[in-house]
Amino acid sequence: MEIEKIKGENQELSANDDLYNITSWGADMTLMDIIMSYQSNDIVKPELQRKYVWDRKEASRFIESILLGLPVPSVFLANSIDYQKLIVDGYQRIMTIVDFYNGVWSGDGKPFNLYNSDIINKRWRNKTYKELTSEDQRRYRMYTIHAIIFEQKQPRNDSGLYQIFERINTSGKSLNPQEIRNCVYQGKMNALLFELNKNVAWRTLFGDEKEDSRMRDIEFILRFFALSEPSIIFSESKSISLKKELNEYMSAHIEGADVLFDQKRDTFFNCVSLILNKMGNEAFYNLKNDLSSLRKKFYPTIFDSLMIATKIALERGYNDDVSLAERRLELLRDSDYRNSITQGTMQTEHIRTRISKALQIIYQMNLEDE
Repeated sequence: MEIEKIKGENQELSANDDLYNITSWGADMTLMDIIMSYQSNDIVKPELQRKYVWDRKEASRFIESILLGLPVPSVFLANSIDYQKLIVDGYQRIMTIVDFYNGVWSGDGKPFNLYNSDIINKRWRNKTYKELTSEDQRRYRMYTIHAIIFEQKQPRNDSGLYQIFERINTSGKSLNPQEIRNCVYQGKMNALLFELNKNVAWRTLFGDEKEDSRMRDIEFILRFFALSEPSIIFSESKSISLKKELNEYMSAHIEGADVLFDQKRDTFFNCVSLILNKMGNEAFYNLKNDLSSLRKKFYPTIFDSLMIATKIALERGYNDDVSLAERRLELLRDSDYRNSITQGTMQTEHIRTRISKALQIIYQMNLEDE
């Protein structure tokens, strides 16, 4: 499944976008402190931040380093506004520590015996935590790891934590924007996005029945909700920062009345259902430059304009039982629309233009109408 890349849509946030009062300090935590905090949800792994990826050899070598008393890298934790500590960097290490103590390895769900090979000291080879001597068990529990802890004092939200994740996380591949949001803005909106992402109609339109491991599909659902806000569509600003707007939308909707999220759920389901049924499973593809045939890539700006126009049409009572496939092709051939989906796509004038054109050509409505 390919996604069309549109230049300039995910520019880096400027350090001047916000002024933060962020403090950090170091703390030496025993492994028992970490284990108990993790099990009581005082230290949390952001949902799907990273799957456990170490193999048994890597995990065993790490545990052996602890038993040998060797130093291991620090972990980075961030205090959230609800006083939990989010794991910014160090999830593989923390999960391995917890798994070994509990006796079950996350890699395969089987008993966590240390690697049975001469790369592991014979004193601990093939042993579980419970099979260690009481002295070694105590050494393990009392071993200390240095934690660097961050806390944002002002403003009293999680906006600065986004930049901490973006700049400090060192695990494997860098986290992309939606993975970072998933770490920082946990709450009802985040849970709803994961739920909506499983919808069959959406998966068909996105072009892949499997959920994207890097959360690009989830980011598009968030994009729909954020850009459909009247404050964006009718903004007097010349342009917006997509990354910042998505961050702020997630932050503003961490909590809220259940009825609000029920409405968002129904809105999304109704929009993707109508688009799939009336425009087909290639609704979010663009035409090639010569307008002769479809370019079979998911096109972000076609997605947001069709989804938002459909949302507005449904809110105004649209219920015509006609195919919209030909009108969609007419839209894709419109020169003003084509310009708005390819050039300066985060300029507010172009956001309005592409939504307005979609609403006018496909649903025979004007954006400015009540």
